[in-house]
Amino acid sequence: QVQLVESGGGLERTGGSLRLSCAASGRPFSGVTTGWFRQNPGKDREFVAAINWGGDYTVYTDSVKGRFTISENSAKDTVYLQMNSLKPEDTAVYYCAAGHVVITSTQVREPLAYEYWGQGTQVTVSS
Repeated sequence: QVQLVESGGGLERTGGSLRLSCAASGRPFSGVTTGWFRQNPGKDREFVAAINWGGDYTVYTDSVKGRFTISENSAKDTVYLQMNSLKPEDTAVYYCAAGHVVITSTQVREPLAYEYWGQGTQVTVSS
């Protein structure tokens, strides 16, 4: 049973930075794609970024390109989301997800493609 635990959320000002971490336990990230999603109340869960096992391929939603960076530390079974130049519209609960989804497929942006989810961490960006 894979368990994902996010950390690193909090309150930050516009233009600031935060780094989210997603630590896996129970089974390593080997062979899976890991993604970050975000969600606000009453809205659908939105794809943010994903990284393949090995970390040589990444995908981002357009609104975070150039500001967010997803990376992994396979030795620690941890995936990170470095968020720079934060904007108020980045405010959301951020979720880490892992699953056997092909990183180059369109499904990588679909929440239903992921089997394992963390509990979420709140990110709030003040204007």
